[in-house]
Amino acid sequence: MHPVAALLHARRAANTRADGRRLALVIEGGGSRGAFSGGMVAGLDDLGLVDCFDAVYGASAGALNAAWMLGGQAQLGTTGWSDPAIMRRVTNPWRLRRVVDTEHLVQVIYPAIPMNFAGILANPTTFHPMATDAATGAAVDLRPLITDQRTLQLALRASTGLPLLSGRPVTLAGRTWVDAGLAEAIPFRTATADGATDVLVLRTRAVGWTAEPPSRLETAVVSRYLRKAAPGALAAWTDRHARQLADDADLAAHPNILEIRPPVTAPDVPRLTRDTILLRRAVHLGRRAAVDALARSRRSLD
Repeated sequence: MHPVAALLHARRAANTRADGRRLALVIEGGGSRGAFSGGMVAGLDDLGLVDCFDAVYGASAGALNAAWMLGGQAQLGTTGWSDPAIMRRVTNPWRLRRVVDTEHLVQVIYPAIPMNFAGILANPTTFHPMATDAATGAAVDLRPLITDQRTLQLALRASTGLPLLSGRPVTLAGRTWVDAGLAEAIPFRTATADGATDVLVLRTRAVGWTAEPPSRLETAVVSRYLRKAAPGALAAWTDRHARQLADDADLAAHPNILEIRPPVTAPDVPRLTRDTILLRRAVHLGRRAAVDALARSRRSLD
């Protein structure tokens, strides 16, 4: 049994986290691929494991899924992925200024549902949404900047602020931020630097995926945007491919990190898709991946 799975189920059985370990949940970003990790979060909820973590770190769409979980709404959080009205309003490839309107998502749709912002803020499991500092290109944990619902919403927008696609960088605490994925799409390094001894990572890339460098056109377009809007983040974008390869190697080699990934047979989910049938399937596959990975461990523990 993987030690992270064993720790999860030991904590669930004992109903306590007082074991001297620090267990973190890390949720990868990836735009619409977040449907996979949204399903995985729902799978953790199915198994009664969401209260077993000391801290949750999320990048981009992973931060949104983390927020739903910490508000006690893991199941509700999956519904947006398969709601045509939400997906068409938030993602629109023909909209000139904001192809992905995360401001409307976080400032209008989430309060209307409503998202349990108070529950997130009060949860003893700490929330660590990540973002990329537009001035330096560093991956930054925004938790110290969150004091109330307003700053929590700004942190969610900062974490999901896709360069060029989501409009201007988000301003929070006098600094500007762009999408977490530029600097740390899988924030396990921040989690371990914060003292996590054990980490469960929810991936949105399927088993067998290998990072490839962006196309020359994508590089040219994004680089031009970053030079104007977030010059400090340009190096983070340039180094992103090498960092993706290093992340995969380090995650696989770490004895106290357990990854859950979509199966190799999972369909490709484009980052900007709003195909709700495809996204509903991604949620289902993510949920099944989490339950299969951890329920087997639970049975062996029993």
